Amino acid sequence: MASGSAEQGDEGAARRAPDFHPLALAKSLLRSAGSGALATLDPQGAPFASLTTVATDTDGRPLFLLSRLASHTRHLEADTRASLLLARLGRGDPLAHPRLTLNGRASRLERESAEGERARGRFLRAHPKAELYAGFADFSFWRLDPVRADLNGGFARAAQLSGTELLTETGNAQALVAAEVDALAHMNADHAVAVSLYATTLLGAPAGRWRLTGLDPEGCDLARGDERRRLAFPRVVHTPNELRAVLADLANEARAKAERTQATGS
Repeated sequence: MASGSAEQGDEGAARRAPDFHPLALAKSLLRSAGSGALATLDPQGAPFASLTTVATDTDGRPLFLLSRLASHTRHLEADTRASLLLARLGRGDPLAHPRLTLNGRASRLERESAEGERARGRFLRAHPKAELYAGFADFSFWRLDPVRADLNGGFARAAQLSGTELLTETGNAQALVAAEVDALAHMNADHAVAVSLYATTLLGAPAGRWRLTGLDPEGCDLARGDERRRLAFPRVVHTPNELRAVLADLANEARAKAERTQATGS
């Protein structure tokens, strides 16, 4: 990324813009993207880009479900270097919307390992239709370990981040990681109204059947069909008790905001 280009402007100035928060935006893009352009290297060393569905591990590392019949999978088996482009699309000029490019190395996850089981759960909650083929012998889960991230937040807004900056620390949150599946099931079954309010009232998303698909120390992921949103927590959580407290606080905030909106009619 050329930080002095006409499109992106000065990187230092972009970082200082009062309404531009590079790390928060990069994390939001990473967690809310459902698909991206995966670039690999073919046997001759030429770049090869393909579209693939994406989810994230608890710490934010991108997850893929890849078939060995696909060219990009064979490329990764020979050379693990890869790049992933994630973009937030919208109306108008596509270059006016934020996008994030990650560079790193990919690795295949063993199906029966704890990492493989966690990746399967997180990926299939984000992409339920993939359950139809996730068990096929030629499919496997892969994870990208980003070394660097290049963020373009739109005109004159750019930043470079390290993989360490971008990812979420989970080493002191193993109790939370272990409780994720049960917590998601509980919230979606018993607190569906609160989940809907997270999306519609706090994030401005359209009404619908929203559900939580992922929880981590820094926030939660929501989905409605193919639409996704990321809700950042007001504070980092490490334990199930801390998670319950922050989700309750957010639900109360959402209800209060909804009541104010209803009272004012706006």
